[in-house]
Amino acid sequence: MADFEATVVDVASDGRGVVKHPDGRTVFVGGVWPGEKGRFRITDNKGNVAIAQLCELLLASPHRVEAPCPHHGVSESSCGACPWQFVSYTAQLDAKQQRVQQAFARIGVKQVNDILPSSKHFHYRNRAQFKTDGQQLGFVGAKSNSLAAISQCMVLSDPNAATLQNLLQQLPNPTWKPTRKQLWTTLDIDDSLAIGEVSVNQRLPFRQANDEQNTAMKSWLAKKLEPLDKSARVLELFCGSGNLTQVIAEQGFEEILAVEAVEEALLQLDALNLPKVTSFKQNLFLDTAFEAIYRELNKPDILVLDPPRDGLKNKAKMFRKKNKFSHIFYIACDLMTLVRDVKQFQEEGYKVREVQALDQFPQTPHIELMVHMSAKNA
Repeated sequence: MADFEATVVDVASDGRGVVKHPDGRTVFVGGVWPGEKGRFRITDNKGNVAIAQLCELLLASPHRVEAPCPHHGVSESSCGACPWQFVSYTAQLDAKQQRVQQAFARIGVKQVNDILPSSKHFHYRNRAQFKTDGQQLGFVGAKSNSLAAISQCMVLSDPNAATLQNLLQQLPNPTWKPTRKQLWTTLDIDDSLAIGEVSVNQRLPFRQANDEQNTAMKSWLAKKLEPLDKSARVLELFCGSGNLTQVIAEQGFEEILAVEAVEEALLQLDALNLPKVTSFKQNLFLDTAFEAIYRELNKPDILVLDPPRDGLKNKAKMFRKKNKFSHIFYIACDLMTLVRDVKQFQEEGYKVREVQALDQFPQTPHIELMVHMSAKNA
C-alpha cells in the first residue's frame, strides 16, 4: 500500500497520534503529536481503522523535545513504557486536561479543575515490574509482545534504579528462565524493599506508584471529608492495604467498613489498628457482593471507592430505595470507566460537585482522577 501524507489531528487514549487516511479511515501512529505533518505507511489493517508508522516527519510540533532515555521509541525493540517522552511536559498536561474535559462534557459536566502536575517528571516511580527470559531484562516493547531489553530506566526512583543495576549484574540468570507456560519471568521491585530485593513471579500488594501524587490524592480526600458529619457511616470499596482508609480514620468517623478481595492486603490493613475500622473480605465483582456488604454495614452514608481499571461493574446492586449515600468520593485510574460509572450515579440522582485530575505518571498518557458526587439534597 502506498505511503500517504497527513496531519495529526488528535491523540488517542493510549498515547498514539490520530491521523485520517485519504480513504477516510482513522489511523493510529506512535511517536507523533497533534499538529505535526508526516508521511506515513500502513503496517496493519483492523476494519475501519489502521495502524501506521511514521516514515518522515514533514512538520514538527513546537512541543517536540529530544527524548532523554536511550530506550525510548516506537519500534518493537524500543521500550513502550513512556511513550510521551518526545513531548514537553506542559504539552502532556494540556493533552490530559483536554481529554478529561471532553469526556466529562459528554455526560453534561462542564466544570473540571486544572490537572495537578507532578513536580518530578522523572525518577518518581516507587515500584516497577520487569520482564526477563534469564538472558535479558526489560519491559514489553512498544505495541508488541516482545521483550525490550534496558540498561537503565529514567522514571525509577533512585533506590529502584540501584536495584535495576543490581539485577542487570545478575544476568545471565538461569533461575529466571521462564517455564514453558510463561512468555517470561516477572520481577517486581519496590523502593520500600532493600536494594536488590525482588519478588519473582509474584505481584506485590497494590501501592500508588508516585509518592508525591499519592500524598496530593490523600490531601484532596481529607479536605473533602473534613466538614462532613462524623457520626456518618463510611463504606470504603477496594480499600487495598489501607492507603485511603487511614485518611478516613483520621477524620474521626464513628463507623468505617473497608472492603477488599485480597486477603494479604486486608492483613496489612488490620495491622495498622485504625480506630473504628472494620475490614471485610468480599469480591466486589460478584452479583451478591452488596447484599453481603449491607449486612455488615446497614445504611452507609458516605461512599469512598478506588477500583481497578474495570471500574465498578455491578453498580446496580449498590442502589437501594432504603439507602442513599449523601456523598461519594470516586478515585479512578481509567477515564472511560470512570465516566461510565459517574453517568450511572447521575441516573440514580447524584450530582457531580468536583472533578480533579492528577498526573501520577509523567511521560505517559495515564491520568488519575478524583470525583466528588453528592445526593441533590446534601
